[in-house]
Amino acid sequence: MNIKTVSIFLLSLLMVACQSEGGNQKTTNGKSSSELRPAAGGKYYGGVFKTNGVEYFRSLYPLNITEVGGHRVTNQLYEGLVGFDQADLSIKPVLAESWTVSEDVKTYTFQIRKGVKFHDDACFPDGKGRELTVEDIKWCLDRMVAFDVNNKGYDFYKDRILGAEAYYTATKEGKMPEGGCEGIKITEDGKLQVILTKPIAGFLNLLALPFSEIYPREAWEKYKEEMRIKAVGTGPFFIKAIRENDALILAKNPNYWGKDKHGNQLPYLDAVRWSYVGDQKSELLNFKKGDLSFTYRLPLEMVDDILDKNGKLTEAYSQFVYQETPALAVQYYGFKMSEGVFAENKKLRQAMNYAIDREKIINYALKGAGVPALGIVPAAFKTYDSKSLKGYDFNPEKAKKLLAEAGFANGKDVGEITLQINSGGSRNEQIAEAIQSMLKENLNLEINITKMPFAQHLEAQETSKTSFWRAGWVADYPDPENFLNLVQSKHIPEKLSDRSYLNTFRYRNAQVDALYEEAQRTLDETKRNDLYRQADQLVINDAPIIPIFYDKDRRLVQPYVKNFPQNAMEYRSFREVYFEPENK
Repeated sequence: MNIKTVSIFLLSLLMVACQSEGGNQKTTNGKSSSELRPAAGGKYYGGVFKTNGVEYFRSLYPLNITEVGGHRVTNQLYEGLVGFDQADLSIKPVLAESWTVSEDVKTYTFQIRKGVKFHDDACFPDGKGRELTVEDIKWCLDRMVAFDVNNKGYDFYKDRILGAEAYYTATKEGKMPEGGCEGIKITEDGKLQVILTKPIAGFLNLLALPFSEIYPREAWEKYKEEMRIKAVGTGPFFIKAIRENDALILAKNPNYWGKDKHGNQLPYLDAVRWSYVGDQKSELLNFKKGDLSFTYRLPLEMVDDILDKNGKLTEAYSQFVYQETPALAVQYYGFKMSEGVFAENKKLRQAMNYAIDREKIINYALKGAGVPALGIVPAAFKTYDSKSLKGYDFNPEKAKKLLAEAGFANGKDVGEITLQINSGGSRNEQIAEAIQSMLKENLNLEINITKMPFAQHLEAQETSKTSFWRAGWVADYPDPENFLNLVQSKHIPEKLSDRSYLNTFRYRNAQVDALYEEAQRTLDETKRNDLYRQADQLVINDAPIIPIFYDKDRRLVQPYVKNFPQNAMEYRSFREVYFEPENK
């Protein structure tokens, strides 16, 4: 029996076990209530958390995480020096138990946690996970700023960590500088030190990204490209089995270092199971039957069955827990700004912005699950003055005037426009069809919609193979900078065909770049956010995107699920989630 056959066999067994243990709500916990094991402090061990993804992940390799599907899985498998607190998104220590910052705010020195072990894996000589060392962390952070066609994280660090650009250039030329990256060091007393080129507000946020998660050198040397599905980390769970494009099982790491405040060994759960059913209505029905522990983004066609006019759960769903929050996420359509009709005519882009009724989309297509977008930075940031921005209201007359000034009085003169969207859920299609109708009605533009799997959709954006596309950005970390980083010209490669992960639009504006750089050096939060707001307004004026709406996240959770708070990034960790007995 080969490895793939074994994995599918294990997966089948575990899937059957999950179904037999949790087929309905009265025994939902993935274990019956009697099988949950008491722990100190009123917690319980046991259970299988069952979740669904509408799109299969593209990769689990830390340097190649570019979409939320992969991110939400790797959060459970890997860890970095620091991480986000799921409740409030504050930075918390993880593999670093503490750190200090120099007076000039340019040098961070981390005390590395002792007793942390990598997952048991065949990449180690005896199959047993060895202890994490500071050298492991240094090696991974060097790789974070090294050339690799699969390294999507370099742009976040290239002009921030001392020597990153020189190291990247050297490794691209096939050289391996002695000592690694200049700004990533091991001190004489065994601490890890990161030196910056300048003070950067919120730098620790960047070390909480998946790109800085730690894995052993042995795993890379054994698996190379297979690390897309071969994950060896220090996290609370490890991969038990994968059935590509269908299901994923993570099992409890018995050697995990973490403990809760009561001294309980974490995690509490026995396993986490992902299914990949693309239809959100089916996901909700599976949740209602007890086959899922929670469901995210309620299907639009069923919202009225779930929520009444006051936003409260109807009687049919009253046994569940409802959670809602404004999200640090923006949904938009992007234009290719490097060549073609959109790149050549700002007034055409502005006309299309004015021709869209965002309120109508939110009220009817989204059933209230959003806020009209003004710019690229979401309104959910509490210290960011988004209300002072001047965005695009719905103004068909102004849209027609701008279209005429652009030289396209008859919309058909623009030619056929193809809007590329991704598969996965009905929401994208409904919004695309609504916008297609609005652009036809108000500007006489002919829009053809083409749909493709998410991985190919991302590939087309990043390699400039599409001119008009659906996109969304969920915050990697809670700072407006994360969104304005998408329009920085420093991320544009020299060749049009080369991959541009962040600035997929290939948008250039020297004023936007300058405001962004000034904000990076500004430690005062109020002043920094004002600079970001100015940059946001310039982007709105240039219209390289059609901002459509800022998300409002809505989800239903089974009543037995505890320690699973919602946050504005929909950042998920199952490290401290536990199930409560039905009769508790």
